[in-house]
Amino acid sequence: MRRQRHDSADRPFIVIWEATQACPLACRHCRAEARPDRNPGELSTAEARELMAQVASFGSPPPLFVITGGDPFQRPDLYDLVQAGAEMGLPMAVSPSGTPTLTADALARLKQAGAHAISLSLDGSTAEIHDGFRATSGVYGWTLDAWRTARELGLKVQINTTVTGHNLDDLPGVVRIVHDLGAIAWSAFLLVPTGRGALLPGLTAEQVEDVLNFVYDAGQVVPARTTEAHHFRRVAVQREILARHGADHVAALGLGPLYQRLRQRLTELDLPPRRARRPPMDVNAGRGFVFVSHLGSVHPSGFLPISAGNVRTESLTDIYRTSDLFTGLRDPDRLKGRCGACEFRSICGGSRSRAFGETGDPYAEEPWCAYRPGSFPYQDDLRALAPAAAG
Repeated sequence: MRRQRHDSADRPFIVIWEATQACPLACRHCRAEARPDRNPGELSTAEARELMAQVASFGSPPPLFVITGGDPFQRPDLYDLVQAGAEMGLPMAVSPSGTPTLTADALARLKQAGAHAISLSLDGSTAEIHDGFRATSGVYGWTLDAWRTARELGLKVQINTTVTGHNLDDLPGVVRIVHDLGAIAWSAFLLVPTGRGALLPGLTAEQVEDVLNFVYDAGQVVPARTTEAHHFRRVAVQREILARHGADHVAALGLGPLYQRLRQRLTELDLPPRRARRPPMDVNAGRGFVFVSHLGSVHPSGFLPISAGNVRTESLTDIYRTSDLFTGLRDPDRLKGRCGACEFRSICGGSRSRAFGETGDPYAEEPWCAYRPGSFPYQDDLRALAPAAAG
């Protein structure tokens, strides 16, 4: 487990700003329910600069600042804002949509303005799978072209994959492309029922266990992580302890046929192992993470539609450090159900966004987790490896 270098109650590890909800795509899972035109109520250029100044005021090391959307390229001031943030000392990243706006010239201008990284979405290993999910033909090709160009320019690239029923068995194919093209990280995102994503069928908790264990295996060949799947940290700890005992993780964790298929296909790829596995980072909604909407409202996550305030009227630092919502989400004793009783609660905590999306309560138990508290067979090892987990 990688811990944050500073107190997560004092400053976030990452701040994501939704610069606009405008986007030419109509992706089936879109959190923002993106639309063709920009909202006139978006933060202005001056307000966006003030937001970045507030982020810089958290202190050193400054949080990573990510400009997302919609499609950030729909804002004509994007390059000026990236430059302004970089001049304030913020590590700047941009999360664009895979559209024709993502040209070599646009990426070069981002790099010149001071961006050091971008994130792109790849939701399938073929155009048929990816473009079908994105509901737009050509997105797959635009994404791969932008990926190659960004790397040639020296931009770091993170690849995000939304995991739903449409691509469960295709995940090894995505891993192959990530390995071949190169990325600083591959993040498997578990769907949260918000925005258009509320209309898509979810996974079962057992399928999620299989997927998370596959992502752990994929970490042997690509830098793998997860988004809105905080129980991946539990899986990482479990797998480490089981490996020390030489135990069969399939039997010990009760993994199913989906995992067996995914593992077999990963093995068949015969990809060379990485020199070292990077442990997952201890970041969760409101605990190292903050999201600011295009209208300035502040949320613990972009997938948790509860506002703790607005940067137009309040200080982001005050909202993050003192609001009831953020301080509550940083307290593992507030968790309910199995999450509240779980010995892994302080390093996992479950997806607060998914809990809210399915129950209306951000402190409810993680609905896509199959683990039963206390059932892991090596509790003494758990306390030695992660003493904070076995509370």
